[in-house]
Amino acid sequence: MSRAPGNGKGTGRPVWSGLCWAGLILFSLAPPLGGRDYPPSVPPPKPTVIPAPAIQLLPNGLQIVVVERYSLPLMTLRLVVKAGAEFDPVGLAGTAALTSSLLTEGTARRTARQLAEAIDAAGGLVDNGADWDSSFLSLSVLSDQADLAFDLLSDMAEFPAFQAAELERQRKQTLSGLQVAHDDPAYVADMLFQDLVFAGTPYSHPEDGTLESLPRITAADLRDFHTRYYQPANCILAVVGDISTPDAFARTAQFFSAWKNSAPQVLPPAAAPQRREERQTVAIDKPDAVQTEIRIGNLGAPRSSPDYLALSVANEILGGPSENRLFKALRSRQGLTYGASSDLICRRNLGAWVAKTFTRTPETLKSAHLALQEIKSLRENEISHSELETAQSYLVGHLALEFETSENVASQILELIQNNLPLDYWNRYPADIMALTTGDVWSASQHYLDPDHDIIVLVGNVADFKKDLKKLGHAQVVPLNEMDFASPDLRHPPGEAGK
Repeated sequence: MSRAPGNGKGTGRPVWSGLCWAGLILFSLAPPLGGRDYPPSVPPPKPTVIPAPAIQLLPNGLQIVVVERYSLPLMTLRLVVKAGAEFDPVGLAGTAALTSSLLTEGTARRTARQLAEAIDAAGGLVDNGADWDSSFLSLSVLSDQADLAFDLLSDMAEFPAFQAAELERQRKQTLSGLQVAHDDPAYVADMLFQDLVFAGTPYSHPEDGTLESLPRITAADLRDFHTRYYQPANCILAVVGDISTPDAFARTAQFFSAWKNSAPQVLPPAAAPQRREERQTVAIDKPDAVQTEIRIGNLGAPRSSPDYLALSVANEILGGPSENRLFKALRSRQGLTYGASSDLICRRNLGAWVAKTFTRTPETLKSAHLALQEIKSLRENEISHSELETAQSYLVGHLALEFETSENVASQILELIQNNLPLDYWNRYPADIMALTTGDVWSASQHYLDPDHDIIVLVGNVADFKKDLKKLGHAQVVPLNEMDFASPDLRHPPGEAGK
């Protein structure tokens, strides 16, 4: 085999050998990979500036919000109805969600197929759904398809057909999904916590409905819900993207002015959540489970609360992506779980704060006690300056991701309007977050965290930890196949379990 020529000094050593030695010397002088004592300095994020929306009111009461955004030739129309699952009739949980789901499944002028073909031909994307405080219908298209977009959206919002065949298809699809979800411990834990923490209010049921309620909902129920709440005076239309403000106002007037208010609105009952005198623990028995889903929390604050920003920072520290005491306590130090987090649930009228994790069945009570300790520590001790700064940096740096698309912009601005927040809220958000002190965050934590009166939900094989349940206080055990979210004692009536 031929060899590379020598280096001219008679050694016969290949040239690459000398180069390797030089490289090794340089490598030995360089700092080791990953050996940096401090992370590289990162410039502060560029401020997120949201253009002030233009607002107009049609004579029929429809509020129009326009944000010009010319970065791409796209336009989004997002119609929000200020009625969601909170307005579900008693015993008919899922009505708001089912009503919204059928808006795209045929109108008085177009079949479901014709709607789909028209949207596809325009290169459009449609989305619809219902959360707790509102329902929505959204359509994004290329900006040269503006006339078609306004025509399609007004048709779907005003004249849904609620055809029997489409209702049955959607009902079966939803029931099928719920049957799968009902066997998912995480879903059961989330829904049960919601049911318990908001007991006595219109928020205390699964927003998609239940296996018991969905079969009872008729097309007449959907038409009644639509007539009562899908009215222009109860709606906001956001127009965001490559369209001028005058053009957006003119097209909205052209396609939505004929929409009439048809019936007086019916408000949901104004019920206050029940005051708990002691901690409440509910264990759902799923004998085949190999791990336990854990939820621990209590009532919190609505979205419009002046404490929302301080609570957002506190939540980051307890269980957010930036600083997570729960993860450190349960995963890093004890190896009890692969994940632990906390959520703020902030609705129009009520809110909650919940810690979430899962663990091996034998470690259920240990994990629950450690989570309670972290909640108690956050309530009783002021946070550190480094925790505050990390949480603040995350929240401010993450803000730009909430406004990447026209759909995002429309959604965020509509949320402000629905919660009666100022329209410059997001422009002021970074400064308001950075102005918070450790004392502000501690004060909010003291006010809203209440580990001695928490609701604890455990979903798993109860037989493996039942003897220790009393350590969490009074506990109720319900077999999963007997559980009924709508029942006061969480059980099906006798003879109906498992149906």
